[in-house]
Amino acid sequence: MARTLTETMPAIAVTPKKAGSAQKVELPKPEAVRGLALMSVLEVGIDGTDTEINNGEYGEAPPGSYVLVIGHEALSVVETVGEGVQGFAPGDLVVSTVRRPDDCPNCQAGESDMCLFGNYTERGIKGAHGYMGEYYSEKPEFMVKIPPALRPFAVLLEPLSIVEKAVFQAWKMQERMLWQPKRAVVLGAGPIGILCTILLRLRGLEVNVYAKSAPESLQGQMLNTLGAVYRSVDDHPVIRIREELGHIDFILEGTGNSTVAFQAMAQVGTNGVICLTGVSAGNRNVEIPADVINLQMVLGNRVAFGSVNANRRYFESGVEHFQQAEQRWPGIFNRLITRRVPFADFKSALDRRPEDIKTLLTIADR
Repeated sequence: MARTLTETMPAIAVTPKKAGSAQKVELPKPEAVRGLALMSVLEVGIDGTDTEINNGEYGEAPPGSYVLVIGHEALSVVETVGEGVQGFAPGDLVVSTVRRPDDCPNCQAGESDMCLFGNYTERGIKGAHGYMGEYYSEKPEFMVKIPPALRPFAVLLEPLSIVEKAVFQAWKMQERMLWQPKRAVVLGAGPIGILCTILLRLRGLEVNVYAKSAPESLQGQMLNTLGAVYRSVDDHPVIRIREELGHIDFILEGTGNSTVAFQAMAQVGTNGVICLTGVSAGNRNVEIPADVINLQMVLGNRVAFGSVNANRRYFESGVEHFQQAEQRWPGIFNRLITRRVPFADFKSALDRRPEDIKTLLTIADR
């Protein structure tokens, strides 16, 4: 009897916890079996998580595999759909979410980003292969359809979903009182900081961005286009923000620097809220004015909260805000994408350059 050969595909994978292990591998090509769609990956965004996983800092392979396909920001096109898949057809553009639920109450309610038990999996990060390969198969409930007009920058939807959640939840918390926010501060001018600035400007806030880049940098130019004020922390340290600006209603901390995070807590204004989105994976110890921060938080009714990941609702709101922002500031999202790298040069894509904002790895050029 003739033996059937399994069709394979190339992918970029790491050996978890092994530094510099990213390599091209051949894996079985997924199929569009019942209930699943077969997705052809167009491009994948590279972020700090991918770099940290390749540095061996964390990452978990799927059960039965010794490697983890990385990549969790992807734009794909539906290749074929399996029996029972509704709402999607071949040719549809799709961005898939990252986290897959466990059996906790929040996950079962569609809020896997608020998982209680921690037994979730995450594409390209924890227990599930990511999108840095030619194909993957997916359930429709984790697929978000993308209008064709957004094709040039739709891969940015995953990082946008992170700040969609952060801003939504901050405003939800502030329903505790009459709140008429006017001034916001964003710490960090990477993709998260710039995308958050876009959302805040759409809400009509004055936005002040503090980061390390020079004012004449590409980030500074983009923020100027958005009507935000950019300040280099070399000349405007975080500990002097309130002194410089006065009352601050909202702060988004997106640097991942724990020292900056604690400094920022002391800068938010009375009745204000600060959201921490940056992850610090080290073991740094810092001295903080604990009594001062505690006093300010209590007497000023201030709120500090952390936010990670995003469920489907935030991807969907991101699609709406893509359209609104692109109409208001044409070309703003394309300016975020500073480098497109061919699939064969994946190591170059994982090697961050000083001028990079968002690097994309092109999987299929179509």
